[in-house]
Amino acid sequence: MSRVLLVSPTFHGYWRAVQTSLEGRGHVVQAHLYDELLSVPAKVGNKVRHELKERLGHEHDARRDQHTTEHALVALRASRADAVVIVKGDQLGDDFWTALEGRPHVLWLYDELRRTRWKTRSMTIVGPICSYSRLDAEALMGLGLPARHLPLAFDHQLRPHPPSRRMSETVFIGARYPERQRTLEALADGGIPVRAFGRDWSHHPWDRLRTWDLRRPTLPAGRDLDRGDAYDTMTAARATLNIHGDQDGFTMRTFEACGAGALQLIDRSDLQGLYDDGSELASYSSDAEMIDLCHRAAVDIRWSERVRTAARARTMAEHTFDHRVKVLEESWG
Repeated sequence: MSRVLLVSPTFHGYWRAVQTSLEGRGHVVQAHLYDELLSVPAKVGNKVRHELKERLGHEHDARRDQHTTEHALVALRASRADAVVIVKGDQLGDDFWTALEGRPHVLWLYDELRRTRWKTRSMTIVGPICSYSRLDAEALMGLGLPARHLPLAFDHQLRPHPPSRRMSETVFIGARYPERQRTLEALADGGIPVRAFGRDWSHHPWDRLRTWDLRRPTLPAGRDLDRGDAYDTMTAARATLNIHGDQDGFTMRTFEACGAGALQLIDRSDLQGLYDDGSELASYSSDAEMIDLCHRAAVDIRWSERVRTAARARTMAEHTFDHRVKVLEESWG
């Protein structure tokens, strides 16, 4: 039995799934959430001191990263961990990575390097790296760094509840970006009932304030869903959209939708080794194809149920956090 320190951002509870799977492997796990804000004043202060300034174009405050690094170092020294798993970690300064020398550890990236502050920092002192981006993993290996590709996963500890009835709507759960908004509006214009969930879509006054954006598209929308409610919503929906845009790694929603038994409509067809297009999910490359798939979901119930069942079976067999944690163990060892 080994002691593992999990150093992670809060990221919608992603860390809990990693912790649970590590514990299932027999490890004693302590979690340090390096961006956690425990009180309302702390959250408000963070928005005013950091988020608002960055939205107004000010440079990132290096003192914030120094504070984050110092607290992570305290957690590291107090843990007496045999191994350390770091998730994302781009807010942690060089002092933290230097302190890991000689101790088994691994970094898991759930975003492209170009979207993180790693793009401006050297990764030579980081050690073993797992990335959800195949392109980033290949680029890092090309630099001689110990990297490998490791996709994200489904949190199988949260079991979706079978719906009493299917919703008539196609749903999208996640942040609002221009291409995602355009896609949902194209569905609505095509006569497809659609609903988006998340603080960026919600018409609630508090969600408008905390996202610094009073404007909202005229689409049916709901507030943030926790992971369990998101799974239930995807399971009950007529179909679930997964919109990547210019990402080359597959989002966690890819595995969550399939694992929850949803009918996933995805904007990518490069699914080799993950899912079979057409039998475990369905890809589209145009608005017309997406609308046609939504129409098929409404009338071809046997096809829909067959895809849902196959998607969940494939996910449980190959794409849970238990499967990914085995790879993390190999990497830190």
